[in-house]
Amino acid sequence: MKSLKPAKTDPSVPDRIMSDLDLFLFGEGRHWKLYDKLGAHPMTVNGQEGVGFAVWAPNAQGVSVIGDFNYWDGSANRLHRNGNSGVWEGFVANLGPGTLYKYRVFNHDGHALPDKNDPFGFQFELRPRTASIVADLDQYQWNDAAWMESRKERQAMDAPMTIYEVHLGSWRRHYEGNGYYSYQDMIREMVPYVAKMGFTHVELLPITEYPFDGSWGYQPIGLFAPTARYGTPDEFRALVDAFHQHGIGVILDFVPGHFPLDNHGLAQFDGTHLYDHADPRQGYHPDWNTAVFNYGRHEVSNYLIASATFWADKYHLDALRVDAVASMLYLDYSRKHGEWIPNQYGGRENLEAIDFIRRMNEVVYTEHPGIVTMAEESTSWPMVSRPTYLGGLGFGYKWNMGWMHDTLDYIGHDPIYRAYHHHHLTFGLLYQFTENFILPISHDEVVHGKGSLIQRMPGDEWQKFANLRAYFGFMYGHPGKKLLFMGCEFGQYAEWNFDQGLDWQLLDFPLHAGVLKLVADLNKLVREEPALHQRDFDADGFEWLEGNDSANSVIAFLRHSAERAHTVMVITNYTPVVRYDYQLGIPFRGKFTEILNTDSAFYEGSNVGNPYELWTIDEPSHGKDQSVRLTLPPLATVVFRVELL
Repeated sequence: MKSLKPAKTDPSVPDRIMSDLDLFLFGEGRHWKLYDKLGAHPMTVNGQEGVGFAVWAPNAQGVSVIGDFNYWDGSANRLHRNGNSGVWEGFVANLGPGTLYKYRVFNHDGHALPDKNDPFGFQFELRPRTASIVADLDQYQWNDAAWMESRKERQAMDAPMTIYEVHLGSWRRHYEGNGYYSYQDMIREMVPYVAKMGFTHVELLPITEYPFDGSWGYQPIGLFAPTARYGTPDEFRALVDAFHQHGIGVILDFVPGHFPLDNHGLAQFDGTHLYDHADPRQGYHPDWNTAVFNYGRHEVSNYLIASATFWADKYHLDALRVDAVASMLYLDYSRKHGEWIPNQYGGRENLEAIDFIRRMNEVVYTEHPGIVTMAEESTSWPMVSRPTYLGGLGFGYKWNMGWMHDTLDYIGHDPIYRAYHHHHLTFGLLYQFTENFILPISHDEVVHGKGSLIQRMPGDEWQKFANLRAYFGFMYGHPGKKLLFMGCEFGQYAEWNFDQGLDWQLLDFPLHAGVLKLVADLNKLVREEPALHQRDFDADGFEWLEGNDSANSVIAFLRHSAERAHTVMVITNYTPVVRYDYQLGIPFRGKFTEILNTDSAFYEGSNVGNPYELWTIDEPSHGKDQSVRLTLPPLATVVFRVELL
């Protein structure tokens, strides 16, 4: 409800919004449900319905709440300082959900700053409008109890995980006017599509409210609000709920590394560098023209950790993928000599950011058992996905950027030259089990002139698609959880454009439809074959058969499940030449049954393969007593189920 009748801030509210305990925990940076106190909350005081407002602005001389209800008059509803805490709060009667509001903050000289939206705003106007909106976060009725009860097992390290990465604004657009799909549209179309494709999770590029479309959400201005571009907070909840009811987890791309400098946001919030460092050598990010959070300030670190727990608590999100972790860890990230300040020991490590990351992971895992965190960390920083009590950063998973770069470089070479780059396929296995790796083919690989995946493939049209299918087969057979950006699953030709929908019409063409069928079958295969998911992070679950055949560009390995109860063999031929009677050494007697072939006619391949069961023979090869002879189709990955005899 809204009221255009001016209302007075009630200074005689008997119970303060933030108690002494709240203020103590906030000051220490340990108030994990800070969002239940700061922000705008509908409440009833002395029988009067209204909204309680609370905001942190310690260096302000005064703070007022303004909105339609008081004609945006900064003198009508002044908030009151809660002791010496720096928190300003007050109650305004006759307001409720849907009320537009901002804060008018007066700096230490008494001058009004540009009007600010609420750092704890739970809903925002659609850009370019910038007001916060009062929202009631406790009315939605969830229907995902079955998912929430089973989530811990579904997201365990030995469970299958195949992730579909999505930018909600460009997955699909309305034909008329190129308008966004709403959260409700996505419930009708995206949810059943992701379920049909067999992905276990969907990862959303940042949906925390942001002002600039071209940032794709990576410059957030409202860390407690889903973007208004696609609908309301409860409509976003309904989308998450629908995914859960289809057995699909939802991952939020979370950005605690920096924030934009828009006047209505966190920048100079109370007239000072409240959320960032004043020294640009610490507080300014040269790559993105943004401000870097001051992780050493307890209240700022609490703000960010509270945001992380908020999404798990209020929106039932299942995982956080933390963006640009390397930019947080290194003080000299993208900075030249003289543009950064060493830490107290003279090093380049950001000790305050390290402490923040560890604390965030500890809190998230403690407060919400079953949730997982993931790091996009592009360097060789050790123990990213190891527990903090062992000296690690505490993430559950780390993106394997090295594997992605090496293998995409390899697959981009013409087959005639691949023999000279064979190590790009195998190098990743030297460090594969040092972290809990996700293999990412993400949005970053199909933008900024890099072209789409299919554009990277050499050869004629048939060979391009055969290369892509072989690569996907290799990726899904390789240890590690899997991530694929939207459009890659059907071989979109065009580079990703955030301002238009995917080229779904390509599915009318058999080669594109064939890639789609393959990805669906690969997702199914990973789910159904324990050997392809149970021991992704255990070296005993992997065994080389052939890693050195650079002359033929062939790579082969075994994957074993727990206690080696199940075994599969994965073999890839990265040349357009059929390898008949290819001999491969095997360390046991066994039977091999082809269960997936990326060259199958079903996927628009040439249909070369091994239609009959294969048996080991007593012929030594590759230093092993047994061997098997098989046919390797051109530019293809073949997966065999293995039965030990």
